[in-house]
Amino acid sequence: MKQIQDSYLTGYVTILVTGEKPELFFQHCTSAGLTVWNVRKKAPNRCEGNIRLRDIKYIRKLNKKTNYKLKFIDRKGYPFLLRRFIRRKELLLGVLLSFFLILFLSNILWEVKITGVPKDIEEKISKQLQSDGIHPGAWIFSLKSPNEIQQKLVKDVPELLWVGVEQKGTTFSLEGVEKIIVEEEEPLGPRDLIATKKGIIKKMYVSNGLPKVQVNDYVKPGDKLVSGVINESSTDDNNEEEEEKGKKELVAADGEIIATTWYEVNVTAPLQTSHESLTGNNEKKFFLKAGKFQLPVWGFGTPEYKHIHREINESPIKFLKWELPVHFIETTLNEKTYTKVERSQKEAVNAGIEQAKKELALQLGPDAVIVSEKVLHETIENGKVILNLYINVEENIAKAQPLTQGD
Repeated sequence: MKQIQDSYLTGYVTILVTGEKPELFFQHCTSAGLTVWNVRKKAPNRCEGNIRLRDIKYIRKLNKKTNYKLKFIDRKGYPFLLRRFIRRKELLLGVLLSFFLILFLSNILWEVKITGVPKDIEEKISKQLQSDGIHPGAWIFSLKSPNEIQQKLVKDVPELLWVGVEQKGTTFSLEGVEKIIVEEEEPLGPRDLIATKKGIIKKMYVSNGLPKVQVNDYVKPGDKLVSGVINESSTDDNNEEEEEKGKKELVAADGEIIATTWYEVNVTAPLQTSHESLTGNNEKKFFLKAGKFQLPVWGFGTPEYKHIHREINESPIKFLKWELPVHFIETTLNEKTYTKVERSQKEAVNAGIEQAKKELALQLGPDAVIVSEKVLHETIENGKVILNLYINVEENIAKAQPLTQGD
């Protein structure tokens, strides 16, 4: 049975035997040790069956001793397929050219990936690689080894602390580490801390300088909060004051003065809003994109949706391990609806308060903390709630002010 299964690899033929009792011919073949299978009697004087390609010469010798007429009616197996393939010179030439083309493309650099460094350093690395002949389209065998490229890049690009170069097929992957240059901070000059806003001092964290206010003090813009003059004299005696001036020490006042401040904010909140939702109905469109040109592939019509939400998924087309300059785009058109929602006056007021707090938080920055809010005035006009709010905030109100020579 295994010999019959392997016959397709070595090739076999179907022969038609014509004569009296043709099945006896296949019996003679079996007696001679030849493999015969699938014997079928087509007529009283005709019978056909399969034999191996290599047994044809024995069949012909055996037939000389009989009076049967043999005819080869079918040929199957790889030897016959190979013979047909070789006879088709155009197809053979195409296969050879394709093989050499793939071999050629497999030895060309298709992509250079640079990761781990800022954009400006990435551009410098890219220019250096270009000058060294490392760019998409370069012949891989003409390039230096990754170790040599790595050493040259670290030498030629001073901003690089280290770079790893790895070749993955037709792609060069470079991962760099930027050299961090720590610059010494220039010493700050003598300065005071003054208030930038009206407020009541809540907390004080002074790391340098002489505090001039205390917790619960009320301050106005321009008031001195922390002085940069240490050992300031408070005596009225001129001689003693002259002596104290010689002992004054000027420093850069530093610290954080947290005060409770207040803001009056106006905000408008509509009583009717619209809510967007997807119905679940959608249609897909497919395109081939090359540059700015898009060729529709599937989905040519436009759905009769009143409102459409588009989702676009773009992926490059690859050949073996390479990305071609052609992208496959899948666009999903989802039907969406707008639902009007009626809000009560209380809901609109709460929404307006939250909106005002968010806008104020964005204006003041992440360090400011909104403590409380109060509605000063509330009116309804043209389907909208108009609010006048009073909001208390805890924030740092200190600002540095350099000391002049007169100070």
